[in-house]
Amino acid sequence: MIEAAQLRKYFGDIRAVNDISLTAQDGQITGLLGPNGAGKSTAIRMMYGLIVPDRGKVLVDGLWVQQQPDEARTRIGALPDAYGLYPRLTARENIEYFAKLQGMWGGELQKRLDHLEELLDMKDISRRRVAGFSQGQRMKVSIARAIVHDPKNVILDEPTNGLDVMATRAMRSLIRNMKEAGCCVLFSSHIMQEVAALCDHIVVISNGTVVASGPLEAIHQQAGTDDLEDAFVRLVGEE
Repeated sequence: MIEAAQLRKYFGDIRAVNDISLTAQDGQITGLLGPNGAGKSTAIRMMYGLIVPDRGKVLVDGLWVQQQPDEARTRIGALPDAYGLYPRLTARENIEYFAKLQGMWGGELQKRLDHLEELLDMKDISRRRVAGFSQGQRMKVSIARAIVHDPKNVILDEPTNGLDVMATRAMRSLIRNMKEAGCCVLFSSHIMQEVAALCDHIVVISNGTVVASGPLEAIHQQAGTDDLEDAFVRLVGEE
C-alpha cells in the first residue's frame, strides 16, 4: 500500500505540488488523472523517493520513504517517464543490472529473467543492444526492469505514452495481471479511456492539488455527468 500525506513541492517560485494526499490500496489500480503540468510526475517521483518533498511524507507498506529509503525502494517497482536505459547494453543486461542492484544473483536471477522474457514477449530482443529499439521495445525493457524484483507496489508514469495499439493492449493486460496478483498499482495518465477502463480508484489533480478522488461513479457524481471526459473538464476548471 502507498500512502501520501500532504505532499508539497516548490521549484523556485513555482508550486508544482500543493498538499496532495492519497492512498493506493493493495489489489487495486489507482490512477492519477490530470492535464500536462498538473503535478502528476512530480508527485510520483516523491512517492518512489527520487524527489524529497518540501513538506509531507510517503509511506510504502508502512515504511517512511524519506527516512527509510533503501528499505522502501525494495518494495517499489517504478517506471519513470524517462526510461534511462543503457544503449550499449542488451535488453537482458539492462534488466539484469537493475536486478543485481536489488540483491538478486545466480540461478534465481536467471530464472526471473527468463520468466520476464516470456511474460513480455521479449525473446526476440533480449540479446540485442537497446540502441535503436522502438518505443514499444524500450517500454518492454523498462517495465521488466521495474518489476524484476517482484515488487508488491508498482508506480508507472504514463506507461502507454507513445506505444502502438498492440503494445498498449499488452501493457494494460500486464497492469490488470499485477492487480490480480494483489499488487498495489499506481499510474498516471491523461488518457480518459485508459483510466476509465483500468482504475478502481481515480485521483484527479489540477494545478498541483487533488480536486476529486474516488471510484469512477463517484467522480461522475461529483462532476454531475456520466462522461469521464466531461467530468474531468469540469473538475479541473477548464469549462
